[in-house]
Formats: sequence, structure tokens, C-alpha cells
Amino acid sequence: MIPVSEPWFTPEDAARVAACVSSGWVSSTGPAVKQFEAAWAEYIGRRFGIAMSSGTTALQASVAALNLAPGDEVILPTFTIIPCALAAIYNGAVPVLVDSDPKTWCMDVSAIEAKITPRTRAIMPVHIYGHPVDMEPLLAIAAAHNLAVIEDAAEAHGARYRMRNGDWARCGSFGRVSCFSFYANKLIATGEGGMALTDDPDLAARLASLRDLCFIPGERFRHEATGFNFRLTNMQAALGLGQIERTEELLRRKRAMAGLYREELDGLPLQLAAEEPWASSSFWMFGIVLDDSVPFDAAEMARRLRCCEIETRPFFLGMHQQPALLKRGLFAGERYPVAERLARRGLYLPSGLGSSASDFRRVAKAVRGALERA
Repeated sequence: MIPVSEPWFTPEDAARVAACVSSGWVSSTGPAVKQFEAAWAEYIGRRFGIAMSSGTTALQASVAALNLAPGDEVILPTFTIIPCALAAIYNGAVPVLVDSDPKTWCMDVSAIEAKITPRTRAIMPVHIYGHPVDMEPLLAIAAAHNLAVIEDAAEAHGARYRMRNGDWARCGSFGRVSCFSFYANKLIATGEGGMALTDDPDLAARLASLRDLCFIPGERFRHEATGFNFRLTNMQAALGLGQIERTEELLRRKRAMAGLYREELDGLPLQLAAEEPWASSSFWMFGIVLDDSVPFDAAEMARRLRCCEIETRPFFLGMHQQPALLKRGLFAGERYPVAERLARRGLYLPSGLGSSASDFRRVAKAVRGALERA
């Protein structure tokens, strides 16, 4: 079976983790945590990094740090993973949805302003599958309406966005706060783990406090606010440190994978993962969307590839179609046709750093064969 994502670790990565065990520094207070925070913040171009136990908790803590009032609204894409909506819900806020851009699969920035109300407090752009959101017009909307930007860069390690003046900036460098995931299938993988980044020292202090149960320095077990146990361990941070040092090599591998898939899948009735001229995608996962001429859906394509010992993953199911959120009374009757079509006809192929070019060619051959059996 070719896995959908297999990490790539080195003996040096293992040695860093073993050194933590040997030293006894295995909790969140070990030195590797601070080193990891500083290294990733420097790579992205931010002042402060606050390591978290996951990308999910980084989002939740980031929304909490903004001190939104109950009922305040956060605009986000319907086509994303559920922690984006839950970060708002768990903090008493209301997620408000927009549809996807049909080419990039990221949120349709042109649909944001129509969703702004007097209760809107933030926008949460999500860089989908490694492709940047069109950030410059989004930032202009946020500035015009005095809205915070909570940037979800969990899937976009190393991806870059080109501003209209030609300058390039890394995804994760735009929001008032930005969030990353270091889950096992990410470019930088610590098993579980995440980080919130910001340039605001007060917000960084608030995030660090929230992460650590709001302990008061010098009065550890006295609490004037409530927080979370969202800490990252020293062992996880150590595993990530070496990968940060070779981030550009990891990106080259991802982009080579995407180039190979583009070459091998050219001419098939598929929409392939895009890359706009103003974007440099990290191609975290290589997605395909079946053309309407294909007489079966993504679930059937996944079944056919599984018969060839190839693992895939479905695209996101829109937040407006999530049973758990509908049960909460959210999004009743809302329709987002682009996201709905992506969910029906999209899936992503094996894209892991641990897979080889021959693996990717085998996948492409199986995709071609599955379509020929239509």
C-alpha cells in the first residue's frame, strides 16, 4: 500500500529526541521548546512563536486571546477542516461561512464583504492544501472594517504569496496571529503539535499564558484567569528542530512531486492542484477534482485506487454540511455550490515526503487506469 502521507525523518532527528530522553527534559519546560519557537518564528518572519499541542489548539487559543464577546462573528471558508469552526464556537463566537474559489479551492475573498455585519470581529483565511489565499485584498477588507485576521497556515509550511508590488512573503506572516500544525503528515512533523505566531508582544504573552493554564509567575497555583493545557513537549520540539533546518529541501521534494503528477496526469479529465502566478504553493497534498464528464464520484475513485493498493483521502466536507454543526442550529439552509462540488468530486493522492518518484508514477498510472475503466 502506498500511504497518503509518509513522513521523512533522519537519524539526526532521532538522535535529538533520544538526547531529550537521556537528559530527562521530556516535558514542555525543556530547552528545545524555546529553540523550536524561535527557529520557526524566524523562518516565517514573525517576532514571537508560542508552541502548542496541535494546530487545533493553536487556533482555539488564538481566538481566545482576542477576547471576543459571545455572539461575535468570525468569517471563514466553509471548505476547511472542522477545528476552524470549533475555534470560534468553543470561544462563544459564531462562524460565518463563505464559498471557495473554484481554481485555488481557498476561500473566495470577493465574497467576504457581503458577510460582514456589526458583529463581525475577525476573518480566518485558510491556505488550503498548501496554496495561499489571495491575502492582499483580504487584508484590505480587514483593515477597512477593523477586523482581526487569524491566519490558518496549518497546511502551508513554506508557501509564499506575492504582493501586488512584487514582494514575496511567507504564509503565516500576515495575520494578527497565525497558526501552524506540525501533525505527522505536515512538512514539519512532530507527531502532534502546533504553533501560534504574532508580532504583538501583548498578544504573545496572552497566548503563552493561555497555553499554560494561566499560571501566574511567582504565584503558580493562583489563577486570575482560566486557560488551557495546550503545551508542546520538549521531545516533540526536538523532533521538529532538525526539519526546520532542511525546510527548503523538504519544499523542493514537495514541488518535485507536484511537477511529476502534473506531467503524468496531463490530458486526463481532471482539475489538478493549481498554482496562481501570485502564489508559490507548498503542495502539502496534491489534490485532483474529477471533471463532470467522469461518470463516478471521488468516493468511487478512492475505491478503485484502494484496489490498486493506493491510499487516498477525500476532500473536506463543508462546514455547512457537517451534521455536528447542523445539530447546533448553525448554517440551516445555507448552500455553497463550489465547496459542495469539491467535496463530491475531489480527493488527494499520496503526497508524503517518504514516498518516491516511482511511487508517484505508480499512483498516476492507477489514476489513468481507473478513469479508463469509467
